[in-house]
Amino acid sequence: MISFLLDVDDLADTRFAISPLREVMGSLRALRAPGLYPLHTHWRRSVLDRLDPADARLLGSLVAESLTLPDFLTPRPTTFAPALEDQLAVVRATPPDLVRRDLFATHAPRPLPDVLRQITAPGDAPVAELLEELCELLLRYWELAMAPDWPRMRLVLEADITHRARQLAMGGAQLLFSDLHRNVRWREGVLRIDRMIGRHAVDGSGRGLRLVPSLFAHKPAPPLSADEPPMLAYPGRGAATLWEPRPEPDASALTALLGAPRTTVLRLLAEPLPTVELARRLGVTPSAVSQHLKVLHATGLVTRARDGRRVLYRRTPLGDQLACHA
Repeated sequence: MISFLLDVDDLADTRFAISPLREVMGSLRALRAPGLYPLHTHWRRSVLDRLDPADARLLGSLVAESLTLPDFLTPRPTTFAPALEDQLAVVRATPPDLVRRDLFATHAPRPLPDVLRQITAPGDAPVAELLEELCELLLRYWELAMAPDWPRMRLVLEADITHRARQLAMGGAQLLFSDLHRNVRWREGVLRIDRMIGRHAVDGSGRGLRLVPSLFAHKPAPPLSADEPPMLAYPGRGAATLWEPRPEPDASALTALLGAPRTTVLRLLAEPLPTVELARRLGVTPSAVSQHLKVLHATGLVTRARDGRRVLYRRTPLGDQLACHA
């Protein structure tokens, strides 16, 4: 069990963030342990078919048999959604001693994989060379495996954060953490993460808590080292919808009346949905969806209601008749 001791200042500085580098590293777990990530099976096969074998060996060495990851390759985000290049700049600046500490801790009690043995050589130069090699490799991997689907991934992660922020606003830390994952418990100022390999307590000490949703997390994942500030990657909601095919326009009388985009939006609104979720499912920008919703609302085909910080849209009875019987 790993515990975070959070005082009032830490709770006040509890923030959500999206971490491209955390998703890159999490996806390496999916490559190594496909049984834990059945939703990403097709994606995994596609990536492995295109990945250079030498790159695959080095990437695989960054994930232990226990699926732990080096802390220096999952840095705590300092902004809501940092660019991958900015996060890699943080990695490049990691002191050699921390690189060694994290790689040995990741693979303990087993020895380092052969491809990482260069860091055992004396001096800092071997570590600096490895850091540069890893950053270049992770950028190549990002462009091959993640960048094409990142807009869709980010929208799913943002939808999860919208839900979590509403939980926090409605029920405070108690509701937020009770809904995060069954392995996470909040009681009397202590956030406990059960079923972890390590066992230690981390004092927040006014550093706050970062909550990072992930599409490649099968359970909550705090930093491996007790010296790292409080951060928790957790399984994001909506991962099952990530690879759903986008709805095809319905060539019907309704399409002729409204146009294909507005018809598709209307058909999706059988349940209340916010703009960001509609945009994710359609693969377009939220601003484009907003324009369609404005027209549909003005013509009485959809209604809207505020739910906390979100505005939810849903078909009106007239919209139901058109969508279901056209």
